[in-house]
Amino acid sequence: MTTKREILEAAKKQDVSSLRLQFTDILGINKNVEVPESQFDKALEGDIMFDGSSIEGFVRIEESDMVLRPDLDTFRVLPNGDAAGKVARVICDIYNPDGSAFAGCTRQALKRQIAKAKTLGYEMMAGVEAEFFIFQLDADGEPTTITHDHGGYFDQTPVDRAEEIRRLIVKDLVAMGFEVEAGHHEVAPGQHEIDFRYAEALETADNLATFRFIVRNVAYRHGFLATFMPKPIFGQNGSGMHTHQSLFRKGANAFHDPKAKWELSPVALSYIAGLLTHARGFCAVTNPLVNSYKRLVPGYEAPTNVAWSMRNRSPLVRIPDRRGVGTRCELRMPDPSANPYLALAVQLAAGLDG
Repeated sequence: MTTKREILEAAKKQDVSSLRLQFTDILGINKNVEVPESQFDKALEGDIMFDGSSIEGFVRIEESDMVLRPDLDTFRVLPNGDAAGKVARVICDIYNPDGSAFAGCTRQALKRQIAKAKTLGYEMMAGVEAEFFIFQLDADGEPTTITHDHGGYFDQTPVDRAEEIRRLIVKDLVAMGFEVEAGHHEVAPGQHEIDFRYAEALETADNLATFRFIVRNVAYRHGFLATFMPKPIFGQNGSGMHTHQSLFRKGANAFHDPKAKWELSPVALSYIAGLLTHARGFCAVTNPLVNSYKRLVPGYEAPTNVAWSMRNRSPLVRIPDRRGVGTRCELRMPDPSANPYLALAVQLAAGLDG
């Protein structure tokens, strides 16, 4: 585990002048309180308070004081500083002034489900494929409905005009500690995907929050708008957030049974049953926008059936053709507008119930 002393030494060595205390509101939007170097020690002790009454899904004005308690393992120096110096960030949980956990902290909601899985002897591993679109800006810097290119699936230059942007996104992600696996142009004009390695559920949720921040900022620096809106263009494929997931027990994949049919263990089949049973309920969390349901229609590689399949991409759950440590199920319904922490929390809760 990272210590406060190690962070202070790293910040000094890397000439960090500001520290962002990052948290997420109920809608999944990153928020932050930024402190100067003189306040680093106080901030890392979890002694910074803020007004929660203006944050979506938090508290009323008469009970507005809230406390930011940082997870020291999430300390990272952001890739691009400014004239004032380098900026670092640490992801925080939200607490009440009396020291109790704030019930509306979505990161802690995921932690509670992770703890429940742990009592059963399991650890959730998850990986996400968060697709996004890039649009042009007008002369005033406002978004347009014109995509930056007219490319299609796996196209390359000159049809794909975002190869350089994707490479710059990858560069910043690697600088933030990501293990990036691949990037490519997606099916629709202006649509892209960059995949990073799966991890334990909380780390994956933190990574997704960081990923969306990096993508948007790199696009903005180069005069474009990146959006994770599920269906920005009628008549084209929308952006999904296919979520690959499995349970591990004592370091081994509990979904794999080499002697079972399809090599899927009873744990895997029960977990899938839980996802299918509760999907109609938790889709309000994994697909939170009205626009989300414009994506979930036939003809655009989006799931339209509450079923599971070994390869077919139209059912809700697909089983990728990998076994052994890579055995997993892929929930194809979620989209990248979802709150990362709540999206994984409801999936894990549903799977455990199964």
